[in-house]
Parts: sequence; C-alpha cells; structure tokens
Amino acid sequence: SSSSVTVPQGLDFSQALSEIVGMRGRGGSNPQEVKAQPLGERRVDLHGFCKPSDFQRSPYLSARGNIANLFCGTTEEGYKAYHADKYDEDMNPNGIINFGTSENKLCFDLMSKRLTQTDMNLMEPPLLQYPDWKGHMFLREEVARFLTYYCKAPAPLKAENVIVLNGCGSLFSALATVLCDPGEAVLIATPFYGGITQSVFLYGNVKLVYAYLDSKITGTNTRPFQLTVEKLEKALQDAQEEGITVKALILLNPQNPLGDIYSLSELQDYLEFAKRHELHVIVDEIYMLSVFDESATFHSVLGMDRLPDPQRTHVMWGISKDFAVNGIRFGTLYTENQDVANAVASLCYFHGVCGPVQHKVAQLLKDRDWINQVYLRANHARLKAAHTYVTDELKMLGVPFLKRNAGFFVWIDFRKYLKTGTFEEEMLLWRRFLDNKVLLSCGKAFECSEPGWFRIIFADKTHRLQLGMQRIRKVLEEREREILAEEKEQPCQSDQDEKADSTDEVIFVSRHQEPACAGNSNLGDLIGLLQQQMRSSDWLQKNTAEQFA
Repeated sequence: SSSSVTVPQGLDFSQALSEIVGMRGRGGSNPQEVKAQPLGERRVDLHGFCKPSDFQRSPYLSARGNIANLFCGTTEEGYKAYHADKYDEDMNPNGIINFGTSENKLCFDLMSKRLTQTDMNLMEPPLLQYPDWKGHMFLREEVARFLTYYCKAPAPLKAENVIVLNGCGSLFSALATVLCDPGEAVLIATPFYGGITQSVFLYGNVKLVYAYLDSKITGTNTRPFQLTVEKLEKALQDAQEEGITVKALILLNPQNPLGDIYSLSELQDYLEFAKRHELHVIVDEIYMLSVFDESATFHSVLGMDRLPDPQRTHVMWGISKDFAVNGIRFGTLYTENQDVANAVASLCYFHGVCGPVQHKVAQLLKDRDWINQVYLRANHARLKAAHTYVTDELKMLGVPFLKRNAGFFVWIDFRKYLKTGTFEEEMLLWRRFLDNKVLLSCGKAFECSEPGWFRIIFADKTHRLQLGMQRIRKVLEEREREILAEEKEQPCQSDQDEKADSTDEVIFVSRHQEPACAGNSNLGDLIGLLQQQMRSSDWLQKNTAEQFA
C-alpha cells in the first residue's frame, strides 16, 4: 500500500506511463538504494504514495491524462478523508481534525470583517471585462508598492515587473513551462512542499532533481536539514553526469516544512551558486509575513542591495498564507526579465484572477495602517501562542522537533516510533493517526530522505489543538507500549540504540543558527529532555539518585 507511483526522469508521458504500469506488485524502495541509483534511472515521486497495483489505465485518457488521474498520494487521500468526515464541535465531534493542510485558521474573524467593508464592494465595467493578462494595472502598482515596503527593497519596485495569477501553484507551473523544455529538470532541496512536484510536472513534463538534506548536526554552527552550496553542487553534478539538464533552482524562504529562514549570507551564497551555473532561481516567499517571533528576521531576495543575476531571479508571493485566505486564489510574480514576464503572461489566460477579486486584493494591500496596527499584530500573537501550545505538548511527550519561528508548521521527529525505520512503517503510522481522526503530513510527502519525520499544522483554534494533540498522544502511547513489548521479547536491539542517539542530536533545536545546549536551553527544553530520557528503558538503571546528588 505504500509503493510509490513514480516517473523516470527524462522520459515523456507515454514512456512514464509504461513504467508505472510495469510497477504493479513492486514494493517500496529503500531511500539509500534510491539515492545510489543513477539519476537517469531514478524515479521521482509524483505525489507521495500511490497504489500501482490498483491502477487501471483508462482508454478514455491520454498518457498525460492517465498520469494526472494517478495523483492520489497521502496528501490527496487524507484530504479526501477529511472532507468526508470533518470535525465539528457540535455536529461531528468525532470527525477528523486537520493538522495536515497548511492553512491559517486563526484570523478568519479579522479577514472576514475587513473583506466585507464598503470599500471592497466595487463593480465597474472594467472589472467585468478582460484585463491585461498580467493583471489590472491598478493592482500591479499596488503589489509593487506593497512588496517594496514589506520586502524592504532598496529602490521602488516597478509595476511592469509584476504579474498576477490565481495562486503560486499556477506560478510554479507557468515558470517551469517557460524556463524548461520537457524532460529537463529543476533543482530543489528536500524536504520540500510536495505540491511543487505536481505543479511543474503535469503541464510541462519538468522533473525535480533533489539535494538531499538530513538531520545530522556536523558542527557547532550547523543545524538539522541545513542547505549548503556544497549539497547543491553535488546534486547538480550528479544530474549533469547522468545527462540531465538542470535549468533552475527553487528556494523556499521561509522553508516549508522546516520553518527555516535563510540569512542574507546564505541567500547570497545560493544566488551566486546559481549564477555560476547559469541557473534561474525561483524564490517562493509566500510565508514572508508569517514570521511570528521578534527574535527572527526575514530577509527577502527583493531586499538585497544587489542581485547576482537579476535577469534569472524570479520572486513569488501570495495572500493565501500571510492573510489566511487560502480560498482566494491570488499569487504574484516579480521578475525583471521581460521575456520571462511575457511568456508567463501568455499562460495567464488560463490562470487569471477575476476583476472583482483583483479590486479586493488591491484594497487590502493598500491598507497599510490596518495591516500593521491590527492584522499583523494579532496574527503574530495568535501564531506564537498556538506554536507554544503545540511545542509544549510535544515536550511533554518527549518528542523531538525543530523549533523555528516562521510558517504554520512544526517538523517533528517520530523516528523512535518506527521499529525498522522504513517508509512503509512511516505510512502505517500516518494511517494510524488518520484512523484516530487526526490528519498529519508524513515526511515522504515532502521527499524527506529519513523515514519518521512528520509535519503538523498548529495555526488552529485552541479547542481543536487540544483535542488533536490528545488523539496524537493516544496513538504515540499505544505505539510506545507495542515497541516496549516487542523489545522485551527481543531484548537485543542495537539499531534502536543508534537511532535514539541520532535523535538526541536534534532534540528541541532552538533558533536559527545553533543547536540548543545546556547553557542556553530554557526550562521547558530541559524538562522535555529529561522526559525523553526517562522513556528510555535503561535510563533509571544508568542514572541513579546518587549520581545526580
């Protein structure tokens, strides 16, 4: 049930479909074995887990249509299950709580009030007619002013460089199509938001080449899943040696699912790497205003004094995350390259934003006083409180996680709940959460190279967070008892000891630069660490009261 339906790199849709049909009955792959394969033979997951054994090729669809029909990964499966059995405090208290979909559910009151004020309700002839495919000029001018202010651009950004589409998924699709030929590739670091795979592949037949990140800390100034130029260089070199043409690099800042915020020096290094290799850089900054702690500072690429290669640097942003309106499909691209802008604009015919919505977005973005004095203050305070609640619960459970200050998510280490450390086990744990009516996102959906990592969305109301965490606790405690019972029957488990050691390296990693240590951890971190150790079977035997005294 956890076999990956995948597409060989560099093949067309017909060849890819033949490969998928040939996969029936095969099991899942070990991640180390996959990374050891030549890139030309390596398969890139379409969208997490699918069931090739259940796949029936439709005679009514093209090869491309059959592959599109096959996108039924964990994200889609869980999403469908959630919509069929949504939790409701009154109508369906035993329904599924959604901690899997990255939505901010904390500010509906503020947004609904602002979006229904009188200045939003305009219906004039230009709004009901075809616009410039790049978007109405009044909106593009407002976007340019907005990005100039919030990205701290050194000079005013230009409306002519702004393009408006119906969401950043459409932007990824359009950019991949105009920057790459079919079978070519884009470089991206894993783990990453898995929807990008679908966006770049289904229209343009563009693949992704992965720079695999892992949780190991290699030095005092390193952090888990840290992106370095060396890792990008290696991934690019491996692809080139296999004859794969890489045309672009995707950067997510803040990063989803890790929550990392790249420093200015890191951004400079990544952009210089791309310039050396003549790669386009697609920078997704959709969470730029969702940095909820004063100790963290976001740096936009548009705020840099000098871009290494401005003609190959393209920045996207949208309102769905930062303004808690995923249902309003609006994304914007800023690029100084007019060839790219015009090519993307030709695809805006398929991905346009309707006139009345363009008016509402322009009114929203120009209301700087409301954004700064009302919305951002309340949103950041609510995000911080929700994040604190969820991370405190994880500490009480002794579960390691990455402590970051951006986005709506926490990247959690559930590896100790996997007996053999496989993606099949990860999938079973994911389904167990779903069976207990809480939807999470497993690491495989983000192409994480290490089984056992999960993403949880915390931007939700308190009563749902409390009930959802209770359901998570129930699953983990049951799983812990099962593992302890199995270990009693098989006492020699050296591999589990090694896994626990590696997990300890990332326990409650705080801040952006350095791992937490005894000198700077807060009391909650220390309590969580002690609880983690107490759950180890031989901790009490090794650590007596006399030793502590």
